[in-house]
Amino acid sequence: MNFERLAPAVSGDVISPAGVSPDSGGFFSVCIDSRAACEGALFVALRGEARDGHDFVAEAFSKGACAALVSREAARSLSALARDGGKTLIAVDDTLAGLQDAAKAYLAGFSGLLKIGITGSVGKTTIKELASSIISVEKSVVASRGNYNSDTGLPLSVFEARDFHEVGVFEMGMNRRGEMAALAEVLRPDIALISTIGTAHVGMLGSRQAIAEEKKAIFSKLGEKGVAFVPEDSDFRDFLAQGLRGRLRFYGEKSLAGFEGARSRGLSGSEIAFEGQRIAFALPGRHNVANALAAIALAREAGASVQAVKSGLEAARPMFARAEILRLGRATVIRDCYNSSPESLAEAVAFCDEAEWPGRRVYVIGDMLELGAHSRKAHEDMGRLLAGSKADAVFLFGPETEAAEASMREAAPDRDFSRFCDIDELALALRKNTRQGDMVLLKGSRGCALERLCAAFDKKEAPGVSGNL
Repeated sequence: MNFERLAPAVSGDVISPAGVSPDSGGFFSVCIDSRAACEGALFVALRGEARDGHDFVAEAFSKGACAALVSREAARSLSALARDGGKTLIAVDDTLAGLQDAAKAYLAGFSGLLKIGITGSVGKTTIKELASSIISVEKSVVASRGNYNSDTGLPLSVFEARDFHEVGVFEMGMNRRGEMAALAEVLRPDIALISTIGTAHVGMLGSRQAIAEEKKAIFSKLGEKGVAFVPEDSDFRDFLAQGLRGRLRFYGEKSLAGFEGARSRGLSGSEIAFEGQRIAFALPGRHNVANALAAIALAREAGASVQAVKSGLEAARPMFARAEILRLGRATVIRDCYNSSPESLAEAVAFCDEAEWPGRRVYVIGDMLELGAHSRKAHEDMGRLLAGSKADAVFLFGPETEAAEASMREAAPDRDFSRFCDIDELALALRKNTRQGDMVLLKGSRGCALERLCAAFDKKEAPGVSGNL
């Protein structure tokens, strides 16, 4: 993208080296981390709570960045640096808005790209990965990396689109009001899907109704030919379906044409019957079957064949800390601790309760974060859920689980459980109290980083885990 096209898109002024015309250059990649800058990159200087990206413009230039998107205020002090290094500055009022506007303008240049947007409180990353796996069997796909779904992550993902891509599959997340509308403005999806309306980020938005309103904004930029996918079993189904432009599609076990049922294979995943095919699906749990059905719905709308559905789902594997099954020394560990919410915790516990297992069940459950005023009740419910589970032993971790401890003690005073706030103390307790053949569930919010506990099941008996963040 050249600077001549970028400047009006971001309402910015181009400050080029002396004697260089603004339309004579451009950039080939975009970054917001100066350490990731490379030859021909545009560095976007964002201001955060802890750091100001403008302090790292010099480093980005030294690593090869050819230009920087900066605030008008900062451009005054950075102009000499840019001039001396033969670099270009694009000065704007707001660099975050500038990044988003630039991404929107860049994406507008790919008129043949079918754009798919996915959001939801739970499951959006998995659905994105599964849909990408299916569609990419037959078409060239660009997709969000990892969980690049935020007000910065989506624009960065968009800049990875190239002329040869036929379909773009993008994840869209939010944790504040207005964020989804901004992301929809950037992507302007042709197909959009909402997975669930849960309580993740309820601390920022206040209620599930507010979350539903925010998530629904993914449909705000659909055109008349656009397609909106809504879960058939959502208690917000009618609200999400109201007033949409384009075509409305419900999806799920009853709505997905060709779905013929699924059979659990325990920790090995499920067998999904679809259009006469028997699909060996490696992601375990009923919730992952639901994610697969969402991905199938998207892929079929994008033109994927039945064979592509089978090949794509059979190629899929669990992502890091999302229902990973690990054989670690004496225990089988279900590492499902990328994040946690009341809904995803209930799904994880139900899966472990229902799985056929000859040994003990040990549930290691950490804080559920970002629940705000709802946190205490949610953790009290956690305690009652665990009290009624099939766990032989429960280990709670984090300050928020104090409420879970109290409700669990009240509901099941004779149950074997304990609570820790120190990760090394928890690891030591696990080493002492887990046995050969145990199934161990690790479930908690990202801030708990429960994956550090995997070392506790190593045969080498490592002395501590707190440094393994």
